[in-house]
Amino acid sequence: MFFPDYRARRLRQSENFRRMIRETTLSVDDLILPLFSVGGKGVKNPIPSMPGHFQLSVDKIVKEAIVARDLGIPAVMLFGIPDKKDALATSAYAKNGIVQKTVRALKDKVKDLAVITDVCLCEYTDHGHCGVVQDGIINNDATLDLLARTALSHAQAGADMVAPSDMMDGRVAEIRDALDENGFESVPIMSYAAKYCSAFYYPFRQAVESAPKFGDRRTYQMDPANSLEAIREVTMDVEEGADIIMIKPARAYLDIICRVREEIDLPVAAYNVSGEFAMIKAADKLGWLDGSKVMMESLIAIKRAGADIILTYFAKEAAKKLRQD
Repeated sequence: MFFPDYRARRLRQSENFRRMIRETTLSVDDLILPLFSVGGKGVKNPIPSMPGHFQLSVDKIVKEAIVARDLGIPAVMLFGIPDKKDALATSAYAKNGIVQKTVRALKDKVKDLAVITDVCLCEYTDHGHCGVVQDGIINNDATLDLLARTALSHAQAGADMVAPSDMMDGRVAEIRDALDENGFESVPIMSYAAKYCSAFYYPFRQAVESAPKFGDRRTYQMDPANSLEAIREVTMDVEEGADIIMIKPARAYLDIICRVREEIDLPVAAYNVSGEFAMIKAADKLGWLDGSKVMMESLIAIKRAGADIILTYFAKEAAKKLRQD
């Protein structure tokens, strides 16, 4: 029987060999944990479609952040659920808004943890859209000032990084100018550069109560069929001053992550979104999959595609698994 000189199985026969030639590794340093902040005290509201995740009051967020930090997770991403919503999202840029209060508490109570804030209006508008609505249309340019005010208010509260997720044209430049003009030139921007109009966001919208009251978000979020457009979007954000660019969702868009990684030399982040998380959790609960193994395989796939940073609701579980291994 003839065999080639090279036998692939030779280097698969022991765990030590497999470790030695492993091409992609996942580290706790790669992970960011999203958190949902809400008013009140002692509040821990379960999010039904996201097992293990909650709407948390500021005191509870601080405790959760301490757990994350102690697991070695380097950063958290904050989303806010305000007490009041209106057409111009005034709670988004209020000095004592929910995210602003949470940032101040985290910077005071939790050392050695990077605090990143989501910059968008959908959680704060009564219509659920990510921008100013005029005559039933999302007005791109009227939205930019509100986004810049929101980002600046987060930086003034002490945020280490801001992350615009709205997908309005020109928002990175507007935010960069606002930060620089007010002495926050050292605050980086992680831009949701290629954010697709995806059905995988449903659990998140339940978590932040941000489903649109009319229409959808296809006029500003990207068509899932497009990839060249992603490169154009990323390139524009880089030119406007983004420090990190993000692709969202992650698992269903591994090809986009790979392509972006090949095109640019900035750090690339990927958002392993709520629907991707929920599917694995549901299958695990039904006994159809080994949730822990699928979690790790999914995160490795995102890293292998080219992501340097992964925002994931699995962050704590993955950190524990990596420590155990």
